[in-house]
Parts: sequence; structure tokens; C-alpha cells
Amino acid sequence: MEYILGSDWSEKLSSRFSQEYKRELFSWLNREYASKTIFPPKEKIFNALNFVPVDNVKVVIIGQDPYHVYGQADGLAFSCHNGTPQPSLRNIFKEINDDLHIEMSGNTDLSSWAKQGVILLNTSLTVIEHQPASHSNELWHSFTREVVKIINELDQPIVFMLWGNHAKSFLPLLNNPKHLILSSAHPSPFSAYNGFFGCRHFSKCNDFLSTHGVTPIDWKI
Repeated sequence: MEYILGSDWSEKLSSRFSQEYKRELFSWLNREYASKTIFPPKEKIFNALNFVPVDNVKVVIIGQDPYHVYGQADGLAFSCHNGTPQPSLRNIFKEINDDLHIEMSGNTDLSSWAKQGVILLNTSLTVIEHQPASHSNELWHSFTREVVKIINELDQPIVFMLWGNHAKSFLPLLNNPKHLILSSAHPSPFSAYNGFFGCRHFSKCNDFLSTHGVTPIDWKI
């Protein structure tokens, strides 16, 4: 199975990168997949974009890198393929419940959010098994910065949720007054009580979308 990137995103991104960068990125990925166990599967690398056509973007949530244990990474930040909620996702669900009084089912597949226009974007889109942040490099960071720049330029109301210092590093790229920027501590158990719990980002997001005539997100899983 080869890498899959939807035509609208491919078109938007094609002019942003040199042929040399594209060759370097995919040659490196080919070597990594051929010699190591890499997550997610090749065909799911760009799921965060493939689920959400450019014109349908409503929300952007930025993570760091995919889960590094077999059967978990599905190409969507914080989403977990095998149904076992990781600590940060459990805290996200807790905040949704506290904020919107929604009882979450425990399902950890977040594709239902993506299908409504939520881009769940990791900064690095791949990882080596059992080696967190192992693909955190300039090849991926250049790619995701351009994705965020493209979204920032869109002429539609979009909510950016920036959780933790890593996600907040994207703030300098966000200067479009049409958008809403929400930032807080990361939902990790190490920091959730320092400002993630009680941030009410999910209701604030939906209030903003509704105010601008956009259908809000159904956060129930």
C-alpha cells in the first residue's frame, strides 16, 4: 500500500514544497518503512487531512506524534484504533463531559470528529515502534507548518485548539482574524490540572461556530 493524500490537499500543498523536499521526504519514509516497524500504516499517514476536505475545515487540534504501540495509531492525533483510551484522551473525554455534560461511550476512534471537519493533526505523522518522538524532525515539521499556514489563510471561521507548549509553538503562524485561537495546558496527566481541566474549549468552539453560521461539532463518541 502506498501513501495516500487527497487531491485537494495535494493541490494546496504542491506549490509549497520543492521537488527536492518531496523526494527527500518520501525516500526517507520508504527507507524507514522498509527497515523498521513504523506507525501508522502507510495508507493512514495523511488521515488527518484525508478525512477533512480543505473547504470543510472547522476545527484544528494539534498533537505531537502518533502512538508508538502496535494497533493504536490511526493517523489522527489523540485517536486510538484499538479502543484502549490513552491517558490524554481519557482527560479529553473528562473535559468534554464536564463542559458539555456529554456521557462519552469509551470508544477511542475519533474519526467521527474528523468527518465533521475536525483536523486532528500530529506535528510528526509517523513514529518508530516503542520510540516516541523518533520521527520528530524537520522533514515532518516543515510539512505540518505548511498545513497550518494553509488553514490559517482560509476564508472561513476556524477554531484552533492548542494544548500544551508544543501546540502553542504554532501561534506565530496564526494571524487570521476570522479564526478563534484557544490555548491551554496539555491534557496529559502531568499537566491537565494546570489549566486543561476547566478550559471549556469544546463549548467555546461550538458557540463560536454557531455564532458564525457554521454547524457545531457533535463531540459525543
